[in-house]
Amino acid sequence: MSSSGKTRKWYQIRWFSEEDTPEERKLILKLDLLIIPYVFLAYWVKYIDQTNLNNGYVAGLKEDLGFHGNELVRLQTMYILGAVLGQIPFLFLFTRVPMFWLVPALDIVWGVFTLLQYRVNSFAELAAYRFLVGWFEAAFFPAIHFIFGSWYRGDEIARRGGLFYVGLTLGTLTAGLIQAGASSRLDGIDGLKGWRWMYIICALITIPIGLLGAFILPGTPDKPNRLVLTEQDVKIASFRLERAGHVVKGKVRLQTFVSLAKSPQIWSLLLLDIFFWNGSINTSTGGYLLWLKSLKRYSNSRVNELGAMSPALGIVYTLFICFASDLVLGPAWAITVSHIWNIFGLIILVIWNVSESALWFAFMTTYSAVAMSSVLYGWINSQLKYSPAERSVALLLTNTLAQSTTAWTPLLVFKTVEAPRFAKGYPFVLANAVCLIILAHGIAAYLRERRSPVTEDSENGSMPVIRGREKSDEKSLPIVTTGHA
Repeated sequence: MSSSGKTRKWYQIRWFSEEDTPEERKLILKLDLLIIPYVFLAYWVKYIDQTNLNNGYVAGLKEDLGFHGNELVRLQTMYILGAVLGQIPFLFLFTRVPMFWLVPALDIVWGVFTLLQYRVNSFAELAAYRFLVGWFEAAFFPAIHFIFGSWYRGDEIARRGGLFYVGLTLGTLTAGLIQAGASSRLDGIDGLKGWRWMYIICALITIPIGLLGAFILPGTPDKPNRLVLTEQDVKIASFRLERAGHVVKGKVRLQTFVSLAKSPQIWSLLLLDIFFWNGSINTSTGGYLLWLKSLKRYSNSRVNELGAMSPALGIVYTLFICFASDLVLGPAWAITVSHIWNIFGLIILVIWNVSESALWFAFMTTYSAVAMSSVLYGWINSQLKYSPAERSVALLLTNTLAQSTTAWTPLLVFKTVEAPRFAKGYPFVLANAVCLIILAHGIAAYLRERRSPVTEDSENGSMPVIRGREKSDEKSLPIVTTGHA
């Protein structure tokens, strides 16, 4: 509802809110230009570095290292173990270390271990590097969403997160194209196979982008990067967040964990995240590439070129879902739309004995599964806007615990020797996608039930609450008024 009393139509898309002042809009644009391009680039190289294993596997790595069993899924598991365990130290660090130092430092180190993979000669060596790549990539995704939640309101996060998340699908796409180019043009140069050149190229992209982050990431209002933000910028940002009920300062303490453990809302969001991770592991297990390889009609470079098609469509899915969540649908319905499309493809993959064109269609729906990731984490951000400490811990814990389940579920249902059909894997993913939709609407109903026009207390003291706009009911806790007009 606008200030003039007129309801804005769904097609009247606006980047700014009507309540934002001209100086606030100028600051928002500045933050957008500082944060979004960098996190997009960093996530792009993150997924180049993560998915290059699958691309290398079908481009000669399997044969050169003598793999013959479930080595691929075991290597994928080593990465997940590193990513899960690597997040634990950051439960206390997000509110204590400037994010414009923390994130770039991790980026640079993971780039170094990406480079070292070019020299591997055994499964054990590659497994060690995959674990360390996962370890230093671990905190990146929750760290970026913590930064988003430190500068943006709940109704602003999903579409920015969507632009950031496009880096995932573009990285997956680019990894395939890099491997295709390396296989066709660099194979044998200086005695290195094409898949080895891929790791060198990936590292040469990753490390400079990591260095760039120290100069342009704005940090958080509590610990801002003074190279890019003025004191006035921080004051304006803090005021607009406080006006919307956000708290901008606070450190993680033992009581933070106690408060979260008592919250049924957090436990339900954790379960939702578990369903999300397991309802989208079809994007990371290499099923599409392994199916293309099984057709035995394409060269290694052509397999990787065709493998770029599915993540390319993921870019469209991600932008549509994230913008629709902020501007039209809200989180629960955005999650529903995303995974209904995923379910269509999964049903075909479960049946499997269909025409080849039907299987092509099914694999083209795959990346709709992850299109709603920024919607989910934006939902967590907005629900915990009253405490930076609880917000940082919740983002890390939900991501860590949910991702940890995918350290063992692929070993059970996506065994490499069962490729490309994965008769247990696709039904498992389908079941999780259905549960994800049901729980999302359960959480939305719970939040609607909690709404009340009376004053509520927060852990930071009593705050008078005035209910926000109708469209944002599912997205955030009530808007809190301050002493400012």
